[in-house]
Amino acid sequence: MRIEDRSNVQNGNGTVHFEYILSAEEMHGYNTLYARITLKPGCSVGYHVHQGNGEDYFILSGTPTINDNNEREVILHPGEHMFCSDGRGHSITNNTQEDVVFMALIVTSPKA
Repeated sequence: MRIEDRSNVQNGNGTVHFEYILSAEEMHGYNTLYARITLKPGCSVGYHVHQGNGEDYFILSGTPTINDNNEREVILHPGEHMFCSDGRGHSITNNTQEDVVFMALIVTSPKA
């Protein structure tokens, strides 16, 4: 498993910890990211719009705030998820004092 710490992901705040479950190559082009991600307090993945793919966040621990396509903010709890479909945008922020841990899966959109 490849592990990586990245700063200012999608122009977000702080450092984001990635534990990659499968590489894009191992997913044979069907998906581009499958990782367990940790956000320390105050950290975030900045707002971004998906083009040609969608992304699901499944919360393992903590209570992050999700910006859903600049239409609403949602607080998710462990066991909940939110899917951002192709053409829509989102961000995830840890506004709490405990770590947020979630699974992220980027799914390639079917070709027409």
